[in-house]
Amino acid sequence: MCSVPKASVLNACPGLYCGRELLPDGNWTDCGACPKGFRVNASSICVPCNDEPIFYDWLYLGFMALLPLVLHWLCIDTTSLRHNIPKEVIVLHLSALFEVVAASIITVQLSEPMGTFKITSCRTTKLSDWYTLFHNPTRNYEDSLHCTQEAVYPLYSMVFICYALGIVIMLLIRPLIAMRLLPVNGKFSIYAALYFYPVLALLHAIGGGLIYYSFPYITITLSVLSNAAHFAFKLNQTMRSLLLSSITNMKNVIVILGHWLLHAYGIVAVATQCGISVHPAMLALVPLPALFYILTVRLTNPQRLRRN
Repeated sequence: MCSVPKASVLNACPGLYCGRELLPDGNWTDCGACPKGFRVNASSICVPCNDEPIFYDWLYLGFMALLPLVLHWLCIDTTSLRHNIPKEVIVLHLSALFEVVAASIITVQLSEPMGTFKITSCRTTKLSDWYTLFHNPTRNYEDSLHCTQEAVYPLYSMVFICYALGIVIMLLIRPLIAMRLLPVNGKFSIYAALYFYPVLALLHAIGGGLIYYSFPYITITLSVLSNAAHFAFKLNQTMRSLLLSSITNMKNVIVILGHWLLHAYGIVAVATQCGISVHPAMLALVPLPALFYILTVRLTNPQRLRRN
């Protein structure tokens, strides 16, 4: 009677992500890529992923879903050519929100285990987990062993699914709303989305791992720059005018609150990445960029600069 080879006597596979699978007849396959939902262990055996995403993983997925939503709102606001927020534009904003939220929920439902809001994942341990393509070993410096796989399953594929569903849902809903409310300018936001969705997918395909480890700082930086740009486009750059418009103008109030939410999101992500518990005092930093711009605007007036 033949004995089944044990994992302890198997030769280790070359490379970081090459592994073996156990066949129904009790034998082991040659070294290769693990199937979807599996990850190689220290014994070069493909084992199923049974981890759950940590809080930082959920923040990353939320950031990747926030990117198209913010771009949707920016394109709608830019193409509507309105200084205020009429109900037609509000409906388009709500439509974009529904599209992204629906795509995100469906994506989670399609992930294993299907039909639930839980996700079975492979735990991310290092940057190379996102770029297994660059870690295919070469045996005897002759033949390359192809072991490319989704070692961070399903964080990598979920983003592509979400973006694809976002495009489909947008094309089913947005044209009908835009044709009824903003037949001329409403369609331009749809055209813009058909451009930025592929760009976002390409960025994720190339820099998914880099974004995973740097998105907290990207969020904080973009929120600060966007906040400064919002105030810089105001014609009246006096402190009194900026402060009053930030309180009395509903559009400005919504934009500033959006910047504050993004800033708070970045602060929470940075604290989570560093293993620091989020203290309520950290949230006091949220309105700091807006207050800093308003309080120092009189010091940046070009007309007050004198040449020596």
